[in-house]
Amino acid sequence: MAKIETVEQLRRLYTKPPSDRALRKVIDRLDPHCRRFIELSPFLLLASSAADHTADVSPRGDGPGFAQVLDDNTVAIPDRPGNNRLDTLTNLLGNPEVALIFMVPGVAETLRINGTAEIRDDADLCERFAVDGKLPLSVVLVTVREAYLHCAKSIMRSRIWDPDARIERSELPSMGQMIKDQIGSTEPAESQEEMVERYRATLY
Repeated sequence: MAKIETVEQLRRLYTKPPSDRALRKVIDRLDPHCRRFIELSPFLLLASSAADHTADVSPRGDGPGFAQVLDDNTVAIPDRPGNNRLDTLTNLLGNPEVALIFMVPGVAETLRINGTAEIRDDADLCERFAVDGKLPLSVVLVTVREAYLHCAKSIMRSRIWDPDARIERSELPSMGQMIKDQIGSTEPAESQEEMVERYRATLY
């Protein structure tokens, strides 16, 4: 096994060049197709990196269209309650570069966006994302530099939307048990049912 360290080495391994379509499909704005994809999406992955180049990917999800397109170059994403580690938000303070992948259940293609982000707590912006009177503490505004639809191959290979590919939750220990094992806690493990109920009470 040899470590690949240069672009030249990489291209010698991947001899087939990217297609013209793959290169030309990148656009610098959110066209009607991108807007519709975001409108239907209940889930996205937000990648960020700190000033020291350490990286992080955070899942974000809510009802379809929870991320809102404000204009052709701006997407707003509410920061719903989480674990308060603030990994993503802290990263953005040191490095605004982000990458997003939007997913739509049942759709094999994904939407990728690259750009820069800032954290806002404007009252009128947060109020746009109120649920049952509860507002997010902040909203991430992403300025779009690149947007493009990604092909279906990874979704097809993973069969992630195929009901026959689902596994039973019992194939893994409860989240509480796994964390208990990982941190070496002597406290009783929280059951999966207890965890789900606790999460439901603090979704917003």
